[in-house]
Amino acid sequence: MIREVNDLMDSHWKWLRDSTAIRSLDSGWVEITTPYLDRHNDMLQIYASRDDRGLLLTDDGDTLHDLEICGCKLVTPKRQSLLQQTLAGFGVELRDGAIEVRTSSENFALRKHSLIQAMLAVNDLFFLSVSNVSSLFLEDVQTWLDTEEIRYTPKVKLSGKSGFDHLFEFVIPKSKTRPERLLHAINSPSRDTAELITFKWMDTKDVRPPNSQAYAILNDSEHSVSQGIQDALRRYEIQPVLWSKRSEYREALVA
Repeated sequence: MIREVNDLMDSHWKWLRDSTAIRSLDSGWVEITTPYLDRHNDMLQIYASRDDRGLLLTDDGDTLHDLEICGCKLVTPKRQSLLQQTLAGFGVELRDGAIEVRTSSENFALRKHSLIQAMLAVNDLFFLSVSNVSSLFLEDVQTWLDTEEIRYTPKVKLSGKSGFDHLFEFVIPKSKTRPERLLHAINSPSRDTAELITFKWMDTKDVRPPNSQAYAILNDSEHSVSQGIQDALRRYEIQPVLWSKRSEYREALVA
C-alpha cells in the first residue's frame, strides 16, 4: 500500500508539473497558469515577481473581481469576516483587492500551494450569493455538529509528509471506541474539489495517529453529487457524506 501511495503521489506531481504553463509578461511579471479550475472551468492563473523583499505571488485581484461581477459582493461584516478567516487559514493576505503571499525561493512550492488553495476557497464563496444559496454551508455543518452534540475542533491546520499545511474544517478527536476523524465540508463538489481533498488526505494520513479516518461532507442541497465523485473519494479511503443523508453518519461521528 505504501508503494501504491508513493506512486500516486509521484503521478500527482507529474500531472501538476506537466499541466502548468509559464509565460513571461512585458511588465516583468511571470504568469503561471495552473491546472486547477474555478467554477467557470477556467484554469486559475497566478503571477510572480521579484523585488528587494523577495518573491511576490498574487492573483492580481481576479478572484474577488470575478465574484463581484457575478453578483456576490463580500461587503457585509459577516462576509468580510469570513473572507479574512478564509485567507488567514492559508497564510495569505488581501492587499488592494488582490490575494497575495510573499515567499523565498526555498518556500516557493509551499506558498504557491497555499495561494491556490486560498483562491479556490474564496472562489467557493460565490455560493454565498442570495440567488444561489440561502445559508452558508459551513455554518450549517457546524450547527448540525453542535445540535447532535458531536465534539470537534474547528479549522485545524495539519502538516503533511510533503511539508505542506492543509486546513481541515473540523477534527473530531479519538475516543475509547473511535479513532480520530478529519472532516472537510465541500459546498460545491466537483472533480477539482475531490482531487484537492484527496491530496490533503494522502499527504496527511501517514503522519496522523493510526487508523485516523477522513470524511467529506458534500452539499447536495442544490445539485446532486455524481456517483463518480463519491466513488473516487472512497478509493482513497475518504468517506463521502451526502448532506441529505447526514443522519446516517451521526453514530460514527458522535462516538
